[in-house]
Formats: sequence, structure tokens, C-alpha cells
Amino acid sequence: MFLFFFWSNDFFDLRIIIQQNRPLNSQNVADSLQKFNLKKAAVQKALDVLADSGRISFKEYGKQKIYLARQDQFKIPNSEELGKMKEDNATLQQELGDVKKSISEVEGEIKTLRSNLTLQQIHDKEAKLRAEVEGMEEKLAKLREGVTLVRPEDRKHVEQMFVDRISQWRKRKRMFKDMWDAITENSPKDLKEFKEELGLEYDEDVGVNLQSFADMMPDSKKRSRGK
Repeated sequence: MFLFFFWSNDFFDLRIIIQQNRPLNSQNVADSLQKFNLKKAAVQKALDVLADSGRISFKEYGKQKIYLARQDQFKIPNSEELGKMKEDNATLQQELGDVKKSISEVEGEIKTLRSNLTLQQIHDKEAKLRAEVEGMEEKLAKLREGVTLVRPEDRKHVEQMFVDRISQWRKRKRMFKDMWDAITENSPKDLKEFKEELGLEYDEDVGVNLQSFADMMPDSKKRSRGK
């Protein structure tokens, strides 16, 4: 529906009421017609003219008027028409679902294509991988020839660090055992329960074995098992 009113001898059309078919006040209408630079007072006057002429309905709530399109101008569908509309709606919903699925598939293909490397990128990556392979093959060839890639001084330094750590481990393990034996010598408590009560864990409790690490030491640094 269009609302018509005269202003400065010019003829304007204002779209509202029927298209929205919901209760509106003059402010709602004025807000929807901002692009015409119409004042709320002019909109109010036009609405009153249409209401007085019976082209729209209105109700008063205090000082405010609420306008609504006359419902007798709308065609109300019967049960058969409603059924047909529901069927059409279901069909359209199915078609919409199919279109969305197709769009999703196309977007997936586009994403895949965008993630693929260009020909130049493939060539660059191939060159990089070939260089890495050549470097590894050179290293492998040296290893096969028995070439030592680790400097003797570096190897000696690492071995000494490992030996020192094993020595400290063994020393602390022995200190703990001596202290634990002294504490629990005359204790009436069950030693296993006492250990759990204190929250103590042995190497074996966490799957660690000192001797297995000691066996990795250089032969010249090894101690006999049990010491």
C-alpha cells in the first residue's frame, strides 16, 4: 500500500502499512521515510488523513495512536490454499537445501584449488628438496666411509658430562638408602605404607633403572654391577 498526501502542491508516496502489515506509530513511519526528509508532524498528519478516510485503521492508547492496515483488504487463504502453500514451501526449502549444498561443494573445490601449489612453487619446492637429499646423501656417504663427524673433543666432553651425571645419581641414591635405613631401622610401620604416606618414589616406581644408564658409559668409565 502507498500513503499519499499533499505537501507544497507536490505529490509524494509513502510506503508503509500494508507491506509491513503490523502496528505502527507515527515515529515508526517517519523513521522508515528518512530518505524523504519528512518531519514527524507531516507524517502524523498524513496518517490521520488516511485514518479519517477509512483507508487504514487506528487505535488510541493514551496520547499515542497506533495505525494498522485494514485487514478486510487482505485475501485469507482457505485450507486447500494453505496446504498448497505448505507444499510449495517444502519444495522451495528442498531446492534451497540443494542450492546450499552445491554452493558448499563449489566453495570446497575453490578452497582446494587455492591451497594447491602453483607450477613455480612446485619447481622451487622440488629444488629445495633435491638440495636437502643431496646433503643427506653426502652425510650418509661419509658415515659409510667411517668418517667421524663429531670432533673428538666434543665427544669426550659429552661422555664426561654423562659419567658425572651417573656418578651423582649413584651417590645420591646411596645417600638416600643410608638415611632411609637409619630412619626405618626400628620403625614398627609397614615400610611400603610409610613410603607411600611420605610420597616417596624409587627409580623403579617410575620405570627408571640406574644400571641401564650406567651400561651406556664408555668401558673405561664403567663400574662393576652392584657398586
